[in-house]
Amino acid sequence: MTKIKVELIENFLVVWNPEEGTELYKTGYYGKPLGIAKPKIPEFTVPLILDLMEGVYLAEQGKVAIYDSGNRKVGLRTLRQKAKQLYEEFDEKYAVYRDLRDNGLIVTPGIKFGCDFAVYKYGPGVEHAPYMVSVKNAKSDISATEIVKAGRLATTVRKRFIIAVPDLEAKQTKYLIFKWFKA
Repeated sequence: MTKIKVELIENFLVVWNPEEGTELYKTGYYGKPLGIAKPKIPEFTVPLILDLMEGVYLAEQGKVAIYDSGNRKVGLRTLRQKAKQLYEEFDEKYAVYRDLRDNGLIVTPGIKFGCDFAVYKYGPGVEHAPYMVSVKNAKSDISATEIVKAGRLATTVRKRFIIAVPDLEAKQTKYLIFKWFKA
């Protein structure tokens, strides 16, 4: 696959060519087709919008070439710096994103579930995300109340709640998966 040309606009990346956007979407459900909330058919005639986390990953994988509005190449370092300004604790969140993607899972923003990521085995439109993942630093605190709130929400939306704890030095992530059951 040749590198797909992507334009950096503010805090988003745009694949203007719908055929290339469709191809990228088909390879791993990257991005969102403009104006199509839940595409049922993975072919569309609109630009594809990627977030910066996806852009960093795809650039690392050599799948995209990123340019600014002046058609100047945007390097990975610059893209990472921009992502760090946008995402709180970007390095930790990105380590988890990359680990999940590298293990064949589909990862989308989890903001509507109050977490960092919604994670799919097969993809949006094919299934509902079975997992909601919150990224926590090993040194950060989490209260029992926070766990219960997240667990109740996860149960309500039929998902498993996972806390991901990345170790940036060891380049590994530990996952705490909560299973709720009735007594």
